[in-house]
Amino acid sequence: MRQVLLLNATYEPLTTLALHRAVILVLREKAEVVHRDGRGAVLRSATRTLDVPSVIRLRRYVRIPYRSRIPLTRAALMRRDDFRCAYCGQRAETIDHVIPRSKGGPHTWENCVASCMPCNHSKADRLLEELGWTLRVAPVVPHGVHWRLIGAQFDGDPQWAPYLTESAA
Repeated sequence: MRQVLLLNATYEPLTTLALHRAVILVLREKAEVVHRDGRGAVLRSATRTLDVPSVIRLRRYVRIPYRSRIPLTRAALMRRDDFRCAYCGQRAETIDHVIPRSKGGPHTWENCVASCMPCNHSKADRLLEELGWTLRVAPVVPHGVHWRLIGAQFDGDPQWAPYLTESAA
């Protein structure tokens, strides 16, 4: 599905959203197109023609509440670990608790990793020391103002780059 980068009125990146939702915001005049699709694609209706957007900007400023800790979600965890198993490096499909919950392990960023099914089943509710396994990368809390855009610099349109740099924040 085609994604569009949504900027606040101050050009601060907020999130990515589906093309359909972006077009609705533009048609309702709640947002304006900052960059068009690089391929020159156009949407047509009986009465209007609209360039497919790649980046849109809200016309009004939206205040984003400050969060001291980023919420742990499956999607964010997979993004943090780049959809790779923390044990073997294969494509990850599940979440594993490094210290199993059955042994008192918390459900936190520092204790959760992405895992492939075979590793998750092999590990079961055992500790890494029991298996002689090690983590490829230590799990940490993602940080940064634009955590909602984890991976956007790799998945998105090249036109997004100027808005995703640290200096633009």
